Amino acid sequence: MPTNNRQKPLSEHILNQDPHKTTEPREKVLEKAIGRQIRFFRRKQEITVADLSVETGLSIGMLSKIENGNTSPSLTTLQSLANALRVPITAFFKGFEETKVAVHTKSGEGVEIDRRGTRAGHQYNLLGHIGSNDSGVIVEPYFITLDKKSDVFPTFQHAGIETIYMIKGQVDYRHGNSVYPLKPGDSLFFDANAPHGPEVLVELPTHYLSIISYPQN
Repeated sequence: MPTNNRQKPLSEHILNQDPHKTTEPREKVLEKAIGRQIRFFRRKQEITVADLSVETGLSIGMLSKIENGNTSPSLTTLQSLANALRVPITAFFKGFEETKVAVHTKSGEGVEIDRRGTRAGHQYNLLGHIGSNDSGVIVEPYFITLDKKSDVFPTFQHAGIETIYMIKGQVDYRHGNSVYPLKPGDSLFFDANAPHGPEVLVELPTHYLSIISYPQN
């Protein structure tokens, strides 16, 4: 019996993250931040919840509530946990106190850079950069310009996930064994470990966004 390998349309995929969801009340945010830090230090030192329970005298159930942000631990409890994990008590508040960064890049002010493997005529303007952050992910957004001097180069390869969004012009863009005709408004989302890049410059000049994300080291 033949199988149907047709890929499901994007609308049929279930996305678990609600982009319109608001954060919890601020007091809950503090509890969650403390819990995340405690879990981080415990796992980093390869200490089980049971071992931490013995070390601190707190029940496994209470430790679970603290790590999940479901209860507000007293200062005495936090000090006991800090002693057991051999960190200063202030380390538990790190995630809550950190300033969250936003980068505003005005029109025409993106930094022009040469990425490793950049080909002739491929102009990359980095639109912003945030280094180490709580998400564990680095994201590099680029505005790319191709003109009549640009080389075709369908064999770029690098770590991470990449999204391309076409703004102007048209290119035939290769990813692995497939070629996708990209026109304004089209997008391509792909694993960047596979060979990829513009194979045919159909209509120039071409402008598109390239957003690359990869884990922090």
